[in-house]
Amino acid sequence: MTRMLLVLALATTAACSEPVDVAKAVQVQVISSGWLPAGSTGGKNKIVPAVAMTLKNASGQTLNALQVNAVFRLVSSNDEIASDFHPVPRSRGLPPGASTDTLTLKATRGYTGADPFEDLLSNSQFVDAKVEVFVKAGPGQWTRLGEYPIAREFTGS
Repeated sequence: MTRMLLVLALATTAACSEPVDVAKAVQVQVISSGWLPAGSTGGKNKIVPAVAMTLKNASGQTLNALQVNAVFRLVSSNDEIASDFHPVPRSRGLPPGASTDTLTLKATRGYTGADPFEDLLSNSQFVDAKVEVFVKAGPGQWTRLGEYPIAREFTGS
């Protein structure tokens, strides 16, 4: 009976633990950003913004069920282009001090034009983009961890 009460007490304590403060627990490291050729649409070439990053666990506890959401926006108007969501693959969570493998997030929408891919970035109608990065751990809330410019260059991500 004592053993069952101990197990129940431990389970209750774990279920009532404080949510993770993602703003303090996770650090974003942007490795690269830029534009990717994304094929052709209606006979026009298409490019989309992309960012490659890692997430580092800066806390003293293992972070479980990490998820990242990248929201791509136009710099001039702050209008959303698209977003990309990824769960962070780790079956046992992200241990303290560890970093994820490189995560590449890209928009599904971008720019299309009759110009060759390499000329789309210099088109007079081109507007620069940025990405807002949101992270969630477990059942916690989405936390905005930063905003980063998308380089006006092609990336290999």
